[in-house]
Amino acid sequence: MRFGIKTAPQHTTWADMLEVWRAADDIEVFESGWNFDHFYPIGRYDSSGPCLEGWSMLAALAQATRRLRLGTLVTGIHYRHPAVLANMVATIDIISGGRLEIGLGAGWNEQESGAYGIELGGPAERSDRLEEACQVVIGLLSQETTDFSGSYYRLEAARCEPKPVQRPHPPICIGGSGEKRTLRTAARFAQHWNFVGGSPEELRHKLAVLAGHCEAVGRDRGEILVSSHVEFDGDAARTAALAASLAEAGAELGIIQLRPPHDPAVLEPLARALSEVE
Repeated sequence: MRFGIKTAPQHTTWADMLEVWRAADDIEVFESGWNFDHFYPIGRYDSSGPCLEGWSMLAALAQATRRLRLGTLVTGIHYRHPAVLANMVATIDIISGGRLEIGLGAGWNEQESGAYGIELGGPAERSDRLEEACQVVIGLLSQETTDFSGSYYRLEAARCEPKPVQRPHPPICIGGSGEKRTLRTAARFAQHWNFVGGSPEELRHKLAVLAGHCEAVGRDRGEILVSSHVEFDGDAARTAALAASLAEAGAELGIIQLRPPHDPAVLEPLARALSEVE
């Protein structure tokens, strides 16, 4: 199993985030680093607290690191027009020397969407919009010009220059486990699918569903990298055991979620424990 870290930029500081990423960049066990795309803290954290913006942070982290692949896990597609996002992707891939991953998701956070007046829509609308956005981003990053006419986005002879370093485009990671739409979208467009978290049994089931969608669209499921979030609760051995169980179920990349406050001191003992996972 391969490993990355995820540092949600909530209830933390830029200085602490930077220190952790620089330390991880020097530890071979960790091949990638990820943040998230929210404007309010989520989960167990006070939503009125501080939250740094993920994509602008990636540009800075691309300059501060030399080896780690990096990405936002995952981008709420309704927050930015996908043509704007495509230009951001191309620029950060160039800045990083070709180390960017494109994390994409349908979006879900009603609190921040409502507060900012950004239309979120219902589940079907979110899924439709994500499928259109994937086509827009892929077109702009891989073609000289792109024409597109959908329900949500319209492009006419649209350009994105310069192109990213990775061709035809950086890998697309679809996050989410919805069986009818999200996994179908991953089968159509993704090079990487992220299991948001759950038991090994749940992962096995979702992989069977993904395989079915791949078969329906004529895709080899083996072309899609499978990752899973792995919660780090402070116990490196317990985290490694959880990662091993997910690897046995089919996960190839374990993305270790580090809790704030972020401290690089946790990385070395965590890396030692993870190095025993096959």
